[in-house]
This record gives sequence, structure tokens and C-alpha cells, in this order.
Amino acid sequence: MSLGTDPLDALEIPDGTTVEEHDLVTDRDVLVGGQSSVEFGVRGRNVMAGERVRFGGDIEADGDCRLDVWCQVAGNVLVGEDAYLGERVHIEGRLMVSGDLDIGDDVDIDEGFEASGWIVIRNPMPTLVFYFIVLSQLLRIGEKDAADEMAQALSSDGGQTPLVIPRGADVSDDAWRVSTPAHVGSDCRLHGNIRAASIEMGSGNNVFGSLRAKGDITVGSETRIHGDVTTRGGHVTIEEGARVLGDVSCGDLALHERATVDGTVRARGEMHIRRDDTSRDAE
Repeated sequence: MSLGTDPLDALEIPDGTTVEEHDLVTDRDVLVGGQSSVEFGVRGRNVMAGERVRFGGDIEADGDCRLDVWCQVAGNVLVGEDAYLGERVHIEGRLMVSGDLDIGDDVDIDEGFEASGWIVIRNPMPTLVFYFIVLSQLLRIGEKDAADEMAQALSSDGGQTPLVIPRGADVSDDAWRVSTPAHVGSDCRLHGNIRAASIEMGSGNNVFGSLRAKGDITVGSETRIHGDVTTRGGHVTIEEGARVLGDVSCGDLALHERATVDGTVRARGEMHIRRDDTSRDAE
């Protein structure tokens, strides 16, 4: 993952992420910033959430799961390795842990729990708080290489970008609302409108919703948007083979000659039709 001053400074949706029957599914780690609402269930490798995060379904973690203080889960939590629950976590279903369980005070698990390893009752330090403290200190003293290594360690699958939901986000079938930039990888299948500061989308995606941003929006090649693409004053780029099944409203527009917009195009600034080198040669 790229390192800025804050590892959760953008919505990051890695390649191959899908929404399947109200579950958000990825083969990467999942990091959720504090005070966010995720109305999906979540399936991933390691799942880590900051304080006061609400999940609207089950959590299934192949590796570890760490939920910081006051988190709520409206379903079961199934953990392939170790689990860490901060104080006052509330799980409305059952907790099943294949490894060790580290649990804080006043944790409420409605349908009981089972752990195959050790059970330790204490108040573990919030994971994301710990990482932020160490990262901030490393950056302050100029140890950027060490900070980069630690940021990569947030993901245990070879440094690949995890799925990151920034602090204060609201994610549901209706909309993905964040106040940060949004970066979407390739070959994703998503439900809901995306609302962000800016949106950069890779290739081969299928988004059942609209895109809206204050800044620039890029729709990658062969991506299909089942809705409008709107920016207040930014630049919109629609690449080769992409299709927007709605309107486009923007400042400047760069539209590939083999892209399709089914609705109305409103560009307050300049509009450019991009052509391939092969097309120019043919002319």
C-alpha cells in the first residue's frame, strides 16, 4: 500500500473485489477506519477495524480478526486464526475462533463463542491506534523506509494493497460515501453509488451505481458504469471500451473514440475525442 501521512487516507478497492449477496468479498486484508458504517458482511484474509465501526452482516476472516472498542457486528464472526476484541464490542451472532482469543471487558456475544486456543481476558491496545502511533513516530524522525515497511506489513499477503475503508465512511448497497479519494482496481463488481473527493477506476469493472466526485474521475478501459458520472468541476476521462449507461457532467472531458455514453454529455470546459495511433494511421 502507498504510504502518506495516514495509511487510511483513501478508499482503496483492490483488484477482483466483489459484492456477493450483501457480502463484500476480497482475497486481501480488510482495514476499516474508526466510526465507519459497513452495511455489508465482510469476507477477507485479515479483517481489522478501528473504534465504533458497525458491520451489517457476518465477518469471515481466513487469518486474524481485530475489532477495536465499541464495534458492532450484526451477525456471526468466523476467524481462521486469532481474534482480538476490544472492550464493549457487541456481536449479535456467534463467535468462532480457530486460534487464540484476546478479549476486552464488557464484550457482548449474543449467541456465545468457541475458541480452539488460549483465551486471554484483558484490554488489548487498539490495532490501528498502535500502527498510527508507530508510523507517525517513524515519519517524524525521517525513517521513511522503515515506515514503508511497516505500512506493507499491514497486509500479510506479500505487500499487496488491502481493501481500505477510510475513517467515517458509510458503505452500503445504496452508496459508498467517503470524504477522501477513491481508488478502484480492476475486475471488480460493485453495488452502490460511489461518492468521493475524486475517483480513479481501473479496467474491466462493473459498477451498479453512479460515480460522483468533487474532483477528477477516470473510468478505465472496458469498465461499465450503470449510472451517471458527475463531477462539480473536475476532469472526466473515459477510456477505450468503457461504457456509461447514464449521463456525464463535468468540466473538461476526454472521451476515447471507442467508449460509449448512453445519456447526455455536459462538458462545461473542453471536450477531446481520443484516438489510437492505429486509428490516426488509418486516416
